Amino acid sequence: MAAAQDPARDDDHDIIVYGRSLPQIGSAISGSQGVVGYRDFEDKPLSRVGELVENVPGVIATQHSGTGKANQYFLRGFNLDHGTDFAAFVDGVPVNMRSHGHGQGYLDLNFLIPELVERIDYRKGPYFADVGDFSAAGTVMFRTMDRLQRPIVEATMGSYGYYRLLSAGSAAVGNGDLLVALDGTLSNGPWTLDEDLQKINALVKYSQGTSDRGWNLGFTVYHARWNATDQVPERAIDSGLISRWGNVDPTLGGETTRLGLNAGATLGNTQISLYGIYYRFALTSNFTFFLNDPVNGDQFQQRDQRGVFGGSVRRNCAARIAGLPVDLTIGGDARWDHIGKIGLYSSVGGVTSGTIRQDKVDEYSSALFAEGTASLTDRLRLTLGLRGDLYGYGVAAQTLATNSGKGSDFMLSPKMALAWRMLGRLELYANYGESFHSNDVRGATISIDPVTGDPVDRVRALVKARGAEIGARIEAPRLTMSLVGFYLGLASELVFVGDGGGTEPNDATRRHGAEASLFWRPTDWLTIDAAAAVTHARFHAVPSGEDRIPNSVSEVISAGAAVELGHGLSGSLRLRHFGASPLIEDGSVRSDPTTLINLGAYYRAGRVKLGLDVLNLLNARDADISYFYASRLRGEPAEGVEDRHIHPVEPRQVRVSLRIAW
Repeated sequence: MAAAQDPARDDDHDIIVYGRSLPQIGSAISGSQGVVGYRDFEDKPLSRVGELVENVPGVIATQHSGTGKANQYFLRGFNLDHGTDFAAFVDGVPVNMRSHGHGQGYLDLNFLIPELVERIDYRKGPYFADVGDFSAAGTVMFRTMDRLQRPIVEATMGSYGYYRLLSAGSAAVGNGDLLVALDGTLSNGPWTLDEDLQKINALVKYSQGTSDRGWNLGFTVYHARWNATDQVPERAIDSGLISRWGNVDPTLGGETTRLGLNAGATLGNTQISLYGIYYRFALTSNFTFFLNDPVNGDQFQQRDQRGVFGGSVRRNCAARIAGLPVDLTIGGDARWDHIGKIGLYSSVGGVTSGTIRQDKVDEYSSALFAEGTASLTDRLRLTLGLRGDLYGYGVAAQTLATNSGKGSDFMLSPKMALAWRMLGRLELYANYGESFHSNDVRGATISIDPVTGDPVDRVRALVKARGAEIGARIEAPRLTMSLVGFYLGLASELVFVGDGGGTEPNDATRRHGAEASLFWRPTDWLTIDAAAAVTHARFHAVPSGEDRIPNSVSEVISAGAAVELGHGLSGSLRLRHFGASPLIEDGSVRSDPTTLINLGAYYRAGRVKLGLDVLNLLNARDADISYFYASRLRGEPAEGVEDRHIHPVEPRQVRVSLRIAW
């Protein structure tokens, strides 16, 4: 919808505030929800699109493969793989992919154009009735701009063959605004094998009306091809077999195409969203090298081709219940994933050599929810919510018919929240909620392992999550702070399996921890933000000493400062740290901490902006991601060697940009 009534904008649609400064007291139901956007996004170095989520306090985005692949996300002690238990929406359209060829909940944000993201509304925990699947740890909702104040052209070039060109502009068409943007990127990266990333994004969006009564229609295009340098064993680097930027298999890579059409409308108190997506994905990987096949190697390919169709509707209304004023929201959503081909294949040198498993899948869901907030007093609010999700699925196994099947599952998720405005600028919160993540439905119909031929147990399609939280928020002029303590339990955790290159359901887990965030503008020329989180994560009901959750990061710290120096000069300094984590269940092998600092310097003269970003300013030689499992290099024992496998952070690099607006 058009942003004419957006509280963060003036009558001319100029950006005037930081999203983090928007008031939450009086409307938020938890201490861990909020908004980032508008000036929060200005002058902030960004090495890859997925790092947009790092604007959310406590979230980290890393990469263990090529840039065109979805990032790995970390939040509240979760290694969220590529999106499991972390839900994302763009203009009301869900991004996570169910029963995906690479990983459940696959969350690829590469189709976004960062300069056109207006705001991110974020929530943590399972306390909100309007979201279901993958939302246990958190939810992010991106909203793109309806129009630009002026057309822009921006060119960026940088280290390691990085080139990017963006052109975007708006025009009044009829009674609305038409926004058109085209974004192209080429990059080789620091790797011994040139990444040869070729990426193109496009956005066309027409908006009409106001935020209270209006509609929009959007079309997005994304296509990328790349070569990949996946994680490599540390012993290969230490022995000098390969450099830190080298590879064991030089024929890895991927390709993704995504076309999306979405429509949204607001009619007073009613909001409607519809969408359709065409999606195609192919990825070639090799994590164990010559462990399973000492002659041809262990390379494999994953493919996914589907259409996704769905929509949602919600209505807000005011009522009186038991004499109390209640703000009531009711709604529902539906989704159908029509997966024409999803498969796992053996390959040699990047060429398919055999079919391990190939299926056709139809997965559909519908949900109804209701949430009401009652003002018990002028300072105390009670929110109760209930959500019901019904899933159905059909799997047609084309390689082993016995793995075909149909089924359904249902999940009921209650929610409760208390918000007490203890003082004018201090609000306290208490929350309880239940949610879930879906499993790959092929696991709900399987009976025979297609690789070994052994019988296997089926998994339930929907897995329950329960969470609780207490929190506090302070909002003062130029200062916003929050502190929360949380608990989250999952009936089953999806964890990474090195020799399969994917995730599989594991034991139940329990997590508890604390988070704190700060946004402070001590002067007009200085803005400071910081966030820190600590988490204790364990498997539940397993033997003592075997309860560590692999890749469950225990501490995350992020901080930044932005300065306005006058005369068109500005700058930004960002720090990102995530701590060590266990890599196996007994905790005897751990990853090393990772700390990165990025620097940005900018100069504006009229409608021209010059930018200089220095990524990994101190040239840290840390790992972006670490795993521990057995792999085999040529000449090693047949049983392989257990080792840490790392994907290093990219070395220091410089990017220079020129933007012209007219």
